[in-house]
Amino acid sequence: MQECRVGLIGAGGVAQRHARVLAGFDDVELVGVTDVAPEAAAALAAQHGGRACADVAELLATELDAVYVCVPPFAHGPAEEAVIEAGVPMFVEKPVAVDLSTAERIADLVARRGLRTAVGHHWRYLSLLDQARDLLADRPVRMVSGAWLDKVPPVAWWSRRDRSGGPVVEQAAHVLDLIRVLAGEVTEVTAYGNGTPPPVDGADIDSVTTAALRFADGAVGTLSAACVLGWKHRAGLEILADGLALAITEEGLSIRDADGERHVPADPEAARVAVDRAFVDAVRGIGDDVRVPYAEALATQRLALAVADSARTGTTVRLATATAPAVLGSGVTVDA
Repeated sequence: MQECRVGLIGAGGVAQRHARVLAGFDDVELVGVTDVAPEAAAALAAQHGGRACADVAELLATELDAVYVCVPPFAHGPAEEAVIEAGVPMFVEKPVAVDLSTAERIADLVARRGLRTAVGHHWRYLSLLDQARDLLADRPVRMVSGAWLDKVPPVAWWSRRDRSGGPVVEQAAHVLDLIRVLAGEVTEVTAYGNGTPPPVDGADIDSVTTAALRFADGAVGTLSAACVLGWKHRAGLEILADGLALAITEEGLSIRDADGERHVPADPEAARVAVDRAFVDAVRGIGDDVRVPYAEALATQRLALAVADSARTGTTVRLATATAPAVLGSGVTVDA
């Protein structure tokens, strides 16, 4: 393969970011873009090459090597189904759906087809991650505290539960994904939302949510999510192990142990480039560094939705683990 011919489904902000990154790769050609807003597709295609396509079918007819699905949470499903049917490797932006049934259906179709996939959890490509893992290698995690404290993004669908899934699903999924990497799987969630939406027309999401987490290896933790501010205040996690405290954000890793305190900087933009580079290399057959294929993203989706469901229903949600089979295929059970 001389060049990787890529198509984009979606032309919003996250698609524009991927287009900018892909346009910087010498071995990628942006062939086409489609969006429910034709003018957005035309503008993005004009900026980075390729053509605006009327729909997904027309885009897939352009002999693509890979497709990026960059649609809002509520729009996932039909686009992925079409790409899977065409047998084209697929990069999906997170969250992979607004609900669990859609994500599980797509995961099943991907597995049946044996399709190459990747999901945009780019925090997995932060340069600090290996160092954090090394520090925790011989120390069991005791406690985790994750947070995403932010504003309401300027898109109409975001403040609607049935459109975005809420802040935990749409934003804090990055934090939950990294929690899974560094602290292991969560087996039980008890969450609370304040029942008050942010001051945005039509909003029905909780403006703040907090959750208690129990891990398979015995650790405990919390997650807090908020969209009541006018700025992004904090997004990251803190991990306590025996004699060790770690604080992790996109910008860096802070370490405190018996040797004192030190800080390791990170470059979030480099991680955003790396997640695309890894997928393109995998499609071209010259690399194998896709860290979050669709099946792995599904595990993070289950956790995020467990937090959201617990806050909505006022019940404890238990998640299936490798030794506890999923109930009715959902991966979660709910205590009344």
